[in-house]
Parts: sequence; C-alpha cells; structure tokens
Amino acid sequence: MSDFTNLHVYKRAHALFPKVYRLVRLWGRDDQRELGSQLIRSANSIHANIAEGASKSRKDFARYISTALGSCDETRSHIADACNVGLITEDDAHVLFDEYIVVGKQLTKLKQSLLSSN
Repeated sequence: MSDFTNLHVYKRAHALFPKVYRLVRLWGRDDQRELGSQLIRSANSIHANIAEGASKSRKDFARYISTALGSCDETRSHIADACNVGLITEDDAHVLFDEYIVVGKQLTKLKQSLLSSN
C-alpha cells in the first residue's frame, strides 16, 4: 500500500475518532475511566491498525484489517452500551453507529480485495 492516508476507510475512521473522543470527555470522571476509555481505545484502534498494517505484506495487511474490523464492532458495542445507560442520546448513538457500520463495510471490502489478489 503506497499511502494509507489515501484510503477512504482510513479517512472516515480517522475523522470519526475526534467525535468519539470529544463525546466521551463530556461524561463524568467514572464513566470516562470505565466505558469511555474502552470506547476511545477501540475507536482509535481502527485507523491505527490500518496505518500500521499498510506497510506490511498483503496477507499481513489483511490481518491488520481484520483487527480493525474487530475494533469497529467493539466500538459499535460500546456506543450501544453508552446509549443503554444514558451517557449518549439515542440520536447521537444512531448517527455514530451508522457511521461505524459504513466503516465496517469498507474494511470488509478492503480485506476481500487484499485476499483476492493473492
């Protein structure tokens, strides 16, 4: 991969991270430390794994994309949890959840393209 920053999925995941980070920083200290830290780490892990894997072989890059996909699913789970306990509104949760569904689909397509070209 020549430049991971040109990948649409990287751009989308990278742009979503500050939204998640700022949202969590509005929560109380205990919520930030517990659920918030998990949400921030999983959201950050998505674009970080894309960046780290891009310089690897196609097979290894596909493995990093799989990890990013797992982090994307984890992020969606944390968003649902935050909504369920009243830390974020249903509307905010729905918007973020939908964005991460798109990221997941983009990651899946990227992984498939990496594996099919071997």
